[in-house]
Amino acid sequence: MSIARALVTQPELIFADEPTGELDAITAESIVETLAEVAASRRATVIVATHDLDLADTAQRRLDLVDGRVV
Repeated sequence: MSIARALVTQPELIFADEPTGELDAITAESIVETLAEVAASRRATVIVATHDLDLADTAQRRLDLVDGRVV
């Protein structure tokens, strides 16, 4: 639902907390593609918090937290 809200309200900044956490692989891929398309077409920034390393690897910029520190 929150992704749909972002599509309608067109914010410049989107925070996504575990957007693919409980999804099957096909739906998760669709969500990742949608977020990337929204970011590109609207010049929006998408900040994602995730434990999914495959999702993290799709980012243009990646920051990792280890023991509470950015590394």
